[in-house]
Amino acid sequence: MFQFNQDETAPSPASVRRRRPPSRARGWLVRLSLLLVPLLIAAACGGDGDDPTPTPTPGPDEFASEQWGHSQVDIETAWEHTRGEGVTIAILDTGVDLDHPDLQDNLVAGWDFIDNDDEPDDENGHGTHVAGIAAATGENGIGIAGAAPEAKIMPVRVLNADGAGDDEVIADGIDWAVEHGADVINLSLGESGFISRLTKGGALNPAIRRATAEGVVVIAAAGNDNDTKRNYRVGVDVIVVNATNELGQLANFSNTGDARAVSAPGTRILSTAPLEPTTIWSDGSDGWEQLDGTSMAAPLVAGVAALLLSAGAEPDEVDDLLDAVARNPAERNELGAGVIDAGASVELITSTAASRP
Repeated sequence: MFQFNQDETAPSPASVRRRRPPSRARGWLVRLSLLLVPLLIAAACGGDGDDPTPTPTPGPDEFASEQWGHSQVDIETAWEHTRGEGVTIAILDTGVDLDHPDLQDNLVAGWDFIDNDDEPDDENGHGTHVAGIAAATGENGIGIAGAAPEAKIMPVRVLNADGAGDDEVIADGIDWAVEHGADVINLSLGESGFISRLTKGGALNPAIRRATAEGVVVIAAAGNDNDTKRNYRVGVDVIVVNATNELGQLANFSNTGDARAVSAPGTRILSTAPLEPTTIWSDGSDGWEQLDGTSMAAPLVAGVAALLLSAGAEPDEVDDLLDAVARNPAERNELGAGVIDAGASVELITSTAASRP
């Protein structure tokens, strides 16, 4: 067994809870509006008003200006070519808020390995945040846009409300996601030192090998121990992700040292959060919150991988495309191949694909 570090007196970097800049008063107004808007619409149309989920309308995402990580990796240039349509990203985590208005339209069927049912709802909050970074719906007038805003999200719950789980359960989740059509798998498991024990042996490495053999791209967080280490075995074809700050430098909590690593934004990352109380947000949330961690960097790379696949890349080309144009101005090994450049990666594959017979 392993468990996220949820110690309130000394939280790990990925568990730090930072509210969005709006005040608590505005937060309650946002939450109230999410509940009242559909009731008013239903009343006007003669409905019974039972559905508490608002109907987003086309338009700019409300908090797009706060998604600084998109600028660091030039996501908008990539979006000129693709937004991830036709690709499914499996989020193996604590589940996903299945009713979140910024995720609903992109959700496909998933599975709950904790409760053994088909409703992998999120009682922790971590999985919902990860899912939004990868593929929250874009241009719907609310919230944020994921890195691949037209990709599909497959929620696979392999961790319980405390963030605890087992490597064999995660391995089963990987196999399930592959069998049910995932193109990309995100493993944001790097919350504390447990990741090293988890990946040194047991079932996880073979499961990743099985996934990549089936043409699935696997992305994994490097971990948040501020250490130099390699978590996954040599020969396991996994893209490891270190975290950077807003200056493009290594985040002070990020692990380094894996030869397969790239880097992506992982501090003060705004994404989707459950409205109802969860382990991370015990009072509930405003729907969108900030967290730090390599757990936040990994799904951004997963979203960019989805963009590359949607643009015509083969699964075994994704890693090379990310490495080829990664930006590492200081040429420091701590960033691995460097900070990913989504725009340049997608343009590279689109130009290559155009020349293929």
